Amino acid sequence: MARILVVDDNELNRDMLSRRLEKQGYEVDMAEDGARALSKIESNGFDLVLLDIQMPVLDGFGVLERMKASEQLRSLPVIVISAQSELDNVVRCIEMGAEDYLPKPFNAVILRARIHASLEKKRLHDLEATHRRLIEDQNHLLEERVREQVKEIASAQLAAIFAMSKLAESKDPETGAHLERMREYCRLLSVELKRNNAYDKAVDDQFIDNIFAASPLHDIGKVGVPDDILLKPGKLDPNEWVVMQTHTSVGADTLRAVDRQHPGNTFVRMGIEIAECHHEKWDGSGYPKGLSGEGIPLAARILALGDVYDALTSKRCYKDAFSHEKSKGIIVESMGSHFDPIVVQAFLSIEDDFVRVRKKYHDDDE
Repeated sequence: MARILVVDDNELNRDMLSRRLEKQGYEVDMAEDGARALSKIESNGFDLVLLDIQMPVLDGFGVLERMKASEQLRSLPVIVISAQSELDNVVRCIEMGAEDYLPKPFNAVILRARIHASLEKKRLHDLEATHRRLIEDQNHLLEERVREQVKEIASAQLAAIFAMSKLAESKDPETGAHLERMREYCRLLSVELKRNNAYDKAVDDQFIDNIFAASPLHDIGKVGVPDDILLKPGKLDPNEWVVMQTHTSVGADTLRAVDRQHPGNTFVRMGIEIAECHHEKWDGSGYPKGLSGEGIPLAARILALGDVYDALTSKRCYKDAFSHEKSKGIIVESMGSHFDPIVVQAFLSIEDDFVRVRKKYHDDDE
């Protein structure tokens, strides 16, 4: 049963309309002014409002204005009650959002037809709104399922990529938990750079996720370096050093082949930058291209610091592991030559976190 609110300061009009509407099977409530009408509209679920224009306290214009400004009430249909002499006011109410109007004195046929038309319009509006909510709920559900599936697929892919990186790294028995530490170092530095807004246009949540996932790929090109050079315990001669340097290009070219097959993946693009440029130096003295300053991709500049820190604090056949303090001193001395000064400052702000990662992912011989 539809519920209708009759708003009119004239008691005879209210009573007459209410009786007629009740005979037609509607549930009717009444209000003698606009203020009481709004109070009832806001607290009761009406399907239609019959609204007089000229009323004390708050007139019909004021009621309409407040209803149409309310997201909750603007869809509730309003039929304006008017005398023939108030047609200009009726036009104004229609422009403000009223559905229709009823002229005084009331004609029973017109009353029935216009109320039925307005209620049918509201029924269709409510049905459409219900269908829209159902569609939105279904879309949200589908989006959530897709996100979960993508997350599962991404996790599986990342696990496979990490396994491949570990396989490449396994050629060097001394690297231990190097990849695990590198992921954490890169994530820590990136989070700190985001926090201090040092590179606010570059470092966002996606950047952080990508560098965590892509950092294990930095030395994947070492699969192309002969074992007698890669595993040589002593210092490399000039020719051997040239061969060793090719691991950056081999790794980048391998990932470029992946990018050609599956273009547009930001994770792969960052992997290319890291693989190719993590041995570049801030002052331009690195390899393979001799890039300098901000010409070196930020992800590679971040990884470069983590990579050197890990090498310094790890035991190798040709050296013992350096302490954190000694390693930090070497990094600070290389600020502006080897390393991006801003990345070094980020490192100094979170050096205790680096120590914790080092202890958590320690090598078996330590």
